[in-house]
Amino acid sequence: MTSETENPSQARARMRRSARLAAVQALYQMDIGGLGAKAVIKEFRDHRFGAQGEGPEYIEADEDFFEDLVGGVVRKQAVVDPAIDELLAEGWRMERLDATVRAILRAGGFELFQRDDVPARVVIDEYVDIANAFFEGSEPKFVNAALDKCARQARADEF
Repeated sequence: MTSETENPSQARARMRRSARLAAVQALYQMDIGGLGAKAVIKEFRDHRFGAQGEGPEYIEADEDFFEDLVGGVVRKQAVVDPAIDELLAEGWRMERLDATVRAILRAGGFELFQRDDVPARVVIDEYVDIANAFFEGSEPKFVNAALDKCARQARADEF
């Protein structure tokens, strides 16, 4: 929900935060339900996103950013998944992770490797916050550690 004191930069950050959460939900839905990116993106655009005041079932998000995240993860999955696999402990692969954690790492990994318009530390913080929204255990720490390693590989110059 927008605030009267929210400046354009804050509004953009809030809408991108919502887009990231929606992207994680969409990636989870694709992973579990076997749906394609186009179908899930259309569902979110048609039934989940909405303008302020349309009701609690709608969220206000940067829809283009959402679509870039979901579509980008699909387009670059052959690059992102192996890069994340390399960062996991020996014997662990993306397929063994919880589907929600997998969706978070894919979206975060995509942003770190492909979207250098957002600082790496911001990307990490955003996805750790999402992990905290879904988990109370060790998963947020795991997401933080994995994305930190990913960021140091993808954007060493920022550290």
